[in-house]
Amino acid sequence: MILYPTIELRNGRCVSLTRGQIEEPEIWHVDPVEKAQEFAHAGAEWMHVTDFDAVQGGNANHDLVLRIIRGAGIPVQLGGGFRSRDRIEEWIELGAGRIVVGTLAAQNPHLVKELAERHPDQLVLAVDVWQGCVMIEGWKTKSAYSADGFLDSFKGTPFAAVIVTDVGADRSESDASLGTISALAERTNLPVIASGIVRTLDDISRLRLLGEVSGAIVGRALFNRTIDLKEALREARPDLAHVAEFI
Repeated sequence: MILYPTIELRNGRCVSLTRGQIEEPEIWHVDPVEKAQEFAHAGAEWMHVTDFDAVQGGNANHDLVLRIIRGAGIPVQLGGGFRSRDRIEEWIELGAGRIVVGTLAAQNPHLVKELAERHPDQLVLAVDVWQGCVMIEGWKTKSAYSADGFLDSFKGTPFAAVIVTDVGADRSESDASLGTISALAERTNLPVIASGIVRTLDDISRLRLLGEVSGAIVGRALFNRTIDLKEALREARPDLAHVAEFI
């Protein structure tokens, strides 16, 4: 299983959100570019960046995101406000390894399918689930899609992966979130990346043992130090642990 250590940006700072409350972010006083390099030095294969200002239509983090992509040393999966062909293709040109689309996929599925065909293995479908429905526009609007129907509507589309987030997840609902993610993973042949569920090493182990999930996004737990990235990487890929000792 591949771990995606994550940086979430708001006003040029690393932040974490609780249930998508973008107006009240928890701020981490670290340099985003240095943190990206730290992820790479720990042995991460990929990292994930979400630009919350872009979700709201802003462009303030453009140069910072570019510095992260160019300085991280590992490929970056980038999400946040990708609602047009031009912006998706701009960031592919600028070097993003993958682009995450959610709202655009719900509102203009034909365009997203066309872009996925044009850029195979560079688009990732975001399936943000709340009470069985797909949420869009930064989790603020309920779409007309069920999670199952949304995923099924893109069958055969050459996405690089699918990110599944249980928007309503909290500490007491981890089993329900695992069930949601596992059920959707069984519906697709695409790699499924779990989001919003990893808080401890045990969560990584549980996801890995499910078998259907190919990756997990880890953010807040790395910043508040409830998870050490090197230990998490060993837990996610125990078959490679002996190799890491010699790197």
